[in-house]
Amino acid sequence: MAGTMKITAIKTFVCHARMRNWVFVKVLTDQDGLWGWGEATLEWHTRAILGAIEDLSQLLIGEDPTRVEYLWQTMYRQHFWHGNGIVRGTAISGIDVALWDIIGKIHNVPCHKLWGGPVRDYVRLYSHLGGGKMEDFYETRPADAKRFAELACQTVADGFTAFKSMAVPETMPLEGLKPVKYAEACVRAMREAVGDGIDIMVDCHARPSPRMGLLFAKALEPYGLYFFEEPCWPESVDGIAEVQRAVSTPIATGERLVSQHAFKELLEKRACSVIQPDIVHCGGFSEARRIAAMAEAYRVAMAPHNPQGPVSTAASLEFGFATPSYIICESVHNDVPWRDEIVKEGFTVEEKGRIVRPSKLPGLGIEINEAEVAKHPFQQETVLRSFYADGAVGDW
Repeated sequence: MAGTMKITAIKTFVCHARMRNWVFVKVLTDQDGLWGWGEATLEWHTRAILGAIEDLSQLLIGEDPTRVEYLWQTMYRQHFWHGNGIVRGTAISGIDVALWDIIGKIHNVPCHKLWGGPVRDYVRLYSHLGGGKMEDFYETRPADAKRFAELACQTVADGFTAFKSMAVPETMPLEGLKPVKYAEACVRAMREAVGDGIDIMVDCHARPSPRMGLLFAKALEPYGLYFFEEPCWPESVDGIAEVQRAVSTPIATGERLVSQHAFKELLEKRACSVIQPDIVHCGGFSEARRIAAMAEAYRVAMAPHNPQGPVSTAASLEFGFATPSYIICESVHNDVPWRDEIVKEGFTVEEKGRIVRPSKLPGLGIEINEAEVAKHPFQQETVLRSFYADGAVGDW
């Protein structure tokens, strides 16, 4: 078709951010100054993601970037292998988000207005204990209940009204009371430190077996958790459903699931109260909107997984402004001191309460500073391993 806009290139930019390498995706067009930003960060798989995006770009160069659904179907269904795997799903996600950024810029509106406009005035953020700093959260993890309480108070002092902790330790498929009592002591200390007006979430990181996950859920039930996340492997949908039915605490899961098909089983089995698709992994905005529509039919809340870079955060927020079942957005605000130098953001964050007001800028409302990204080139991520006391391989 004469005069049709075309994709001219798909570029990737890697930015090392301590625990992970952020992978930014830039889709360029033949219109001067018109491009879109996406993110395809997948820790410990950076090289695979770069290759997957390069492979997918062969399908898209020369195509019309405004045909977003057509291009999504092309990426998902062509080359025989469907895009259900995490590497290809993440690559599709990065490109899809960038395409929607382009559409918003063409129509000069924020992405959330492309999907029917805002359904709320603001989105609330929650933090990780320690703000996402690896030494406080990911690597050593707080050693005792007192440290959990100190970090909880610091998070509230930073303005957050909700935070997530990893109070459940790595656990063998079956153990005695020690890990359960440890988790209970840590959660009790946090609740006593911040009171009932603050929402506390506990993330198991899918380390326990279904039976141990159930024991932890029952032990922590009296402390009124906002949600209890990934009590067992996401592959064990029946196990998650058993935990969900056994306690009053809302169960959350879904950050490791790719595509609407995985969420379909989760919802049909009433396995959780909160789904956590990651826009950077599940298939981008296009697939996240389909997942959200299914969740709405089951009256299940949505709280997307978002521990990655600034494009992921902007995308998660834009999605939240237009999604009725959306309840809260994960944020990492203190992982690297130069985070704000990488991106110019259109949305505003109110320090008290950590709530976000929508951007009025088109698309995602952001721009990535490529010169600043270049100051933080790829580095091999720290290899993290977990073993039980007897030497058997555990879940990190």
